[in-house]
Amino acid sequence: MLEINHYTLTWQCPDSSGVLAKITQSLFKHGAFITETSQYSDPTTRTFFSRIAFDDRNLTVPIEEFNQALNKLAKPLKMDFQLCNKADYPNIVIAVSKDDHCLVSLLTKWKAGVLPVNIVAVLSNHTSCQSLTEWHNIPFHHLPIDKHNKPQQEAQILDVLKQTQAELLVLARYMQILSDDMCNKVSGNAINIHHSFLPSFKGAKPYHQAHARGVKIIGATAHYVTADLDEGPIIVQEVKPINHSFTVEQMKHMGHDLEALALSQAIQIHAERRICINGSKTVILT
Repeated sequence: MLEINHYTLTWQCPDSSGVLAKITQSLFKHGAFITETSQYSDPTTRTFFSRIAFDDRNLTVPIEEFNQALNKLAKPLKMDFQLCNKADYPNIVIAVSKDDHCLVSLLTKWKAGVLPVNIVAVLSNHTSCQSLTEWHNIPFHHLPIDKHNKPQQEAQILDVLKQTQAELLVLARYMQILSDDMCNKVSGNAINIHHSFLPSFKGAKPYHQAHARGVKIIGATAHYVTADLDEGPIIVQEVKPINHSFTVEQMKHMGHDLEALALSQAIQIHAERRICINGSKTVILT
């Protein structure tokens, strides 16, 4: 029996009558067996977004030839698309500082086989997480940073990404602000976890800010990195109710679970090609 390969086609283009039909007709013409579809038409930006999963049980051409057909179709439609084999997990690099709760969660899920990525390296400006990383047989890169070497340190981060052929940089409580130049270079390919329900309480010490305002809900936000601090397109948010009796420390401890959950979910849906950038927002094709 021939092995069946599974693919995802994620695409977006200016909306017009019949765009979905043109893509599905091409899939039908080439024998693609559709197993899952999701789409959204944004009435404000007039952009159409879609994710189609299919397998090659009846495919009449090699997948490379089908990709060429999509390229020809993409030009007149002004369509951007990704065609990926589901078995080809993306390589990711995790950046962390001293707090390890998000890293622990990601490593546990990855080791259990429930996070569809390859963790190819962990980097940090501290050594606190080195033994944990190396216990999982993952290369660890200690890249210390100070006010004098930021450009050189960020160049080292980019070098790690290049050497490991990483698609995604994950800031798992990496407590350094990336330069504007660095943010632009990893745009759309870096996810940060912020320990607050954005857009509230951006920047430093969000739990202290939340406590001072007497909030009744705390949260965590996973978002794409941009040069505007903590303002990148939001991917996942998690919240939990609290009351007046909670201290800052209690909020931090409760928030750790929310941060780890939101970050792992964001990485998963990114790896499954379910996210489209829509200006300053995201479209999540579930």
